[in-house]
Amino acid sequence: MKICALTMVYRDHWALAQWYRHFSAHLGAENLYVVAHGADERISQICPGASIITVPRDQVGAFDRTRNRMLNGIQLGLSHVYDWVIRTDADELICWNPARYSGLQDILKRQKSNAVFALGMNLFEFDGEPSVEDVNVLSIRRNAIFSGHYSKAWAVRAGQDMKLHGIGVPSDMVRDVPFVLPRGVYLVHLKFANRAALAIANKHRIEMASVRAKGVPGKAWRDAELEAANFYIKASQMPLEDWDAAQAAVYKTLAKQPVRNEKSGYVRARSLRYKSRMELPRWFADLTPCDPES
Repeated sequence: MKICALTMVYRDHWALAQWYRHFSAHLGAENLYVVAHGADERISQICPGASIITVPRDQVGAFDRTRNRMLNGIQLGLSHVYDWVIRTDADELICWNPARYSGLQDILKRQKSNAVFALGMNLFEFDGEPSVEDVNVLSIRRNAIFSGHYSKAWAVRAGQDMKLHGIGVPSDMVRDVPFVLPRGVYLVHLKFANRAALAIANKHRIEMASVRAKGVPGKAWRDAELEAANFYIKASQMPLEDWDAAQAAVYKTLAKQPVRNEKSGYVRARSLRYKSRMELPRWFADLTPCDPES
């Protein structure tokens, strides 16, 4: 089975290094594809051996729609060469319980559908925690909050499109397409796991949201610094819950009733906001080697 991973990035160098470290270890750098939104020499330095596709950044109108259509097109092309295409943002890692799966190959070879979702979570940095600039973030950060919003589709095959954190489906098929959320597979969102890197990324988000063009990202990016501050306050005040109990509860809720939108033609996970935080089991840290070249 041949598997590749695809992402798109703009100056989020720390997150990209984490993405490259993780997926190159499990798929090989030669099977990684990075779309650079604007020329950036650092990307090839961060991702040696990966294929870099540079697209212009002179037009940012209809940002999300244009980006998704482009990535679906690249994804479709790759599906003629690979059995599965993994597609995540640069600040997202796919992790799995090693008691259930031996790796990405094992997860995907068990699937009968054309798309796979994962239980999503926000990993975050507590005040006073050490820097994660040059190390595997999963070896340092352990506090996380489950999220329906980030329980995204992450792997597709046979030309399946992605759409709005889920999959694009013809309206007359929305009710019949399986929503596959395998137990023990997780999407770890790193946006809040490095406060220093987030401060830099938020400046770019605010800059983008200030562009006068139709369809640019809105309030969430315009108020990115306030959103981040509020997240950290709420996260630090959440009660700690047992990992096994929390993930079982979230899985039961999300697996039961996904969103099936016939009008817009998509299937995705429900927008659940969990009210407790968890500490990741130690096996998360062992999934990614410390050295991205190893």
